[in-house]
Amino acid sequence: MRSMRRIVKSVLVYAVLAFTVIVSIFPILWIMMSAFKTNGQILTNPFSLPTQLDFTPFARVFTHYNFFQYTINSFLISGVSAIIALFIFSLASYVFAKYEFRGKSTLYTLFVLTLLVPGFAKAQPIFSIILHLNLYDTRTGLIFVYLSGGLAMSLFILKAAFSVIPKTLDEAALIDGASFWQIFWKINLPLATSGIATAGILMFLGNWNEYFYAMLLTASPSVRTLPLALGFFTETFSYNYTEMFAALTVVILPGIIIYTLSQEQVQQSVASSGVKG
Repeated sequence: MRSMRRIVKSVLVYAVLAFTVIVSIFPILWIMMSAFKTNGQILTNPFSLPTQLDFTPFARVFTHYNFFQYTINSFLISGVSAIIALFIFSLASYVFAKYEFRGKSTLYTLFVLTLLVPGFAKAQPIFSIILHLNLYDTRTGLIFVYLSGGLAMSLFILKAAFSVIPKTLDEAALIDGASFWQIFWKINLPLATSGIATAGILMFLGNWNEYFYAMLLTASPSVRTLPLALGFFTETFSYNYTEMFAALTVVILPGIIIYTLSQEQVQQSVASSGVKG
């Protein structure tokens, strides 16, 4: 009887997991498969497999609609802002995790509370600052705005990553004559790789998918990012379902690839965040 209950329990668990996986993955697979179909195939039998792998829609997306420029802009803006922010936030998180100073708890709480501030609430001051700095319609302006996008979440993740590193390592290095930068760069940073990778991925993907500030702070196609191009594409060329799904695939595929390649680091970060150092 007990073994039968275990079997039933296992079947139910795997059934729920399988259902969750199907619900999560099916829309993405359907978009990618639809990019290889004609409009007629999509309308008559939307859930059928493509009869051939025709990459012409992808080529047209890049050659006719300037998606190559938008892709470069997205990678450049998202990547540069994530790298700079990761360096700054790592230093701040290291100090929060390893040092005691007056107002530490209050300052950290204020940073974390920024999670509760809606992005739209900051639109007016950010727009005014960007205008006064003459950074409107520039990649630099978007990079500056995106630098603060993942502040609270990154501090939370990175502080947990540095907190599990024993302070005795820092003390031993300090006795040996190591400087602050040497202790941070050569000891703590390599040991916090999983947390840094997680924070970096979340910041990059958040910047990659960001739409509101990219629309607010840019005007010319030479500066705009993929989410804006996709919004324009779906509104203007929505009758061409094949190329629309090809454009959607171009936007979502990089994020999936980056997360797939880095999922081990993300899992390690999640597991280590509950360990006390």
